[in-house]
Amino acid sequence: MRSRAKAMGHAIHPMLIVFPLGLLSTAVIFDIIYLITDRTGFSIAAGYTMGAGIIGGLVAALFGLIDWMAIPANTRAKRVGTLHGVGNVVVTLLFLGSWLARAGVDQWRPGALALILSFAGLVLATVTAWLGGELVERLGVGVDDNAGLNAPSSLHAAPR
Repeated sequence: MRSRAKAMGHAIHPMLIVFPLGLLSTAVIFDIIYLITDRTGFSIAAGYTMGAGIIGGLVAALFGLIDWMAIPANTRAKRVGTLHGVGNVVVTLLFLGSWLARAGVDQWRPGALALILSFAGLVLATVTAWLGGELVERLGVGVDDNAGLNAPSSLHAAPR
């Protein structure tokens, strides 16, 4: 099944998800380093990194929704895609809650609630990332219909 949202022959959504996933994971790592060192530079970095990850997640979600709408109804791919998408909405809300919990605090120091929300968001993000991999690797969602071991470059016109 071909992706509806493409850039230079490749689906946009899988290209974009690496940014929010990496940024939100890094925010949690900064939180852990802050907890170990008590250096506020890491709590500030976590807050800004988390904010960028949330914005990136919203952008990636737009393209994911476009691709999800193209999946035929009553298929396993539609069900997995729904779980993937809804799960990522929850991930974004968990990180947004964590961001809001620390936003008004001096030097973005995370309290227990902010940490619980971001850690839970990261755990859930690993599950939704696996579901995204299942969509692409197992179910072929977003993969070109002409894909194969010897497929030509996606930059070349498809044979007619």
